Amino acid sequence: MIEIRTPRLRLVAGTLEIAVAELEDPERFGDLLRADVPSEWPPSTLRDALPFFLDLYRAHPDWSGWLGWYAILLPESRPVLCGSVGFKGPPSDAGMAEIGYSLLPDYRGAGLASEMVAGIVEWAFRHPAVSSIEAETTPDNLASIRVLERNGFEPVGEGIEPGFVRYGLKRFH
Repeated sequence: MIEIRTPRLRLVAGTLEIAVAELEDPERFGDLLRADVPSEWPPSTLRDALPFFLDLYRAHPDWSGWLGWYAILLPESRPVLCGSVGFKGPPSDAGMAEIGYSLLPDYRGAGLASEMVAGIVEWAFRHPAVSSIEAETTPDNLASIRVLERNGFEPVGEGIEPGFVRYGLKRFH
């Protein structure tokens, strides 16, 4: 299992086994993550994408790390699943990897999304094939824009989806 530690989080890379449990067996899902899973899991922005990602894990079991990561808050008590961050697949031939992220409402506003993004950006840039990372958001999603800007992302143009804007971060070394 691939894991990343940040100051307050343990990020766990998704696998086929975890993705199946997330959809079919919530108790096993929590056991695999070694964390409590809140009843409101998954975040609304992620709910419809879970079957799509499950299909990707089935088709590409070697993509672990290049799809979803589960963000587990490490408080003084029991760890709890608070969000998700990840890629939309491995880097393109041009070296670009695209990210997305989401937090459950109870965990927003504490800098956790910025910490999640920082963790996987650092992980991705350890791979020589990655030369840039991009993300899309809507212009009115100021919280999402702040997360990207805190991690050094800059606007790079219109998003692929209508009404979205795209932010990018290039490898500097």
